[in-house]
Amino acid sequence: MATLLIVDDEVNILSGLKIAFEEEGFSVLTANNGVDAWKAVNSNPVDLVITDLRMPEMDGYELLKKISASYPALPVIVLTGHGTIETAVETMRDGAVDFFTKPVDLEKLILVVKKSVRNSQLQEQNRKLQEEISKLKSQAKYSKIIGKSSKLDQMMQVISQVAPTKASVLVTGESGTGKELVADAIVALSDRKDKPFIKVHCASLSESLLESELFGHEKGSFTGATKDKKGRFELADGGTIFLDEIGEINMSTQVKILRVLQEREFERVGGEKTIKIDVRVICATNRNLEEEVKKGNFREDLYYRLNVVHISVPPLRERKEDIELLVLNFLDQFNKEDGRKIEGISREARRALLQYDWPGNIRELKNSIESSVVLAKGNIIQLEDLPAQITGNLSNKSSVTIDLPTTLEQAEKKIILGTIAYCQGNKSKASEVLDIGRKTLHRKLNEYEGKSDGS
Repeated sequence: MATLLIVDDEVNILSGLKIAFEEEGFSVLTANNGVDAWKAVNSNPVDLVITDLRMPEMDGYELLKKISASYPALPVIVLTGHGTIETAVETMRDGAVDFFTKPVDLEKLILVVKKSVRNSQLQEQNRKLQEEISKLKSQAKYSKIIGKSSKLDQMMQVISQVAPTKASVLVTGESGTGKELVADAIVALSDRKDKPFIKVHCASLSESLLESELFGHEKGSFTGATKDKKGRFELADGGTIFLDEIGEINMSTQVKILRVLQEREFERVGGEKTIKIDVRVICATNRNLEEEVKKGNFREDLYYRLNVVHISVPPLRERKEDIELLVLNFLDQFNKEDGRKIEGISREARRALLQYDWPGNIRELKNSIESSVVLAKGNIIQLEDLPAQITGNLSNKSSVTIDLPTTLEQAEKKIILGTIAYCQGNKSKASEVLDIGRKTLHRKLNEYEGKSDGS
């Protein structure tokens, strides 16, 4: 429950606003001057302040400036019976989120208060998440892998254990889970971190090119080989080689990799000189290599040589508690890259992200946040800013069918009753979704009830 502080020296206005906002579900504190209000702000957890401007002892201008200086995240809405454009501009410049003249349009004030409180709570939530990310990064031995889930923690413990050794590592996981980051982490935490780290994406190279890329070639060994060339294994000598998509390589290349792992030696294509190397091998695949062995597509002896330590990267759907941290991290990244100032995501958008199963894993999440940052119309990512594949898969998605012809009143009734059903009978939540005051919602329901009784 959010807490409001209402400040006004007119008793009737103060008591009227107090009753109205308590009916909307707020906890309400009151003060009839700026001095008492300032004391209340300093001694209570206040979520929003509504203040008059002209008051005894300390006026609303001074109170606004004090709050803006000491509590810049605390939203303040100004009320005045003597409103001018100059006054409004001055208060907004001093930090007010909105400005109302008396007599106040109560419905509009309630909507602005609800929106301001939601935005304030969102900013506070993002601040806490940012603190959590900073804490996790400072505690982690490798800061580029972000998360707090138990599965991620278990994976990081295995990485920490295996990193200082020379053991070969097989990293498996679905596409987009971050297998290359795992390889980066192993190297970063090893005593080879300052030695060569060579990455080879095996699927991007043709069979004819792959062997030459891995082992090098001698001048004249094939058409186009105009000079000697060192292969990736040779370039990685003393350090680490990462073979991504190892399940895509052909049998003849598998034989040569097996020899490197067993004997730590090889010959270049077209060469006779045996080259000795000291290389740690990390491989990754999204295939089930045991199944590939059974099918005869992958050598069993090579599989066991590569699979000394097996690290399985969990899919994002199994570590959903990490999504909010990842989202905030991506927001920071794309705000900087795209020159935007997106402050966070709405509750509805957050709920959609948490419900989605993420078949493309972290890569899909990252692309979705980049798209949302670019397309967002405001400084908060809303549900409609998310890609269609995410919003189209909400588990409790609902709809209202309106048959034409119909009156506006009949359509409104269907939408209101449908929204209450969507919110499982929670009228406060329904009023937020509909963006109307709770009092208005109750009045509408009473009207519908009266008409259904024939009155």
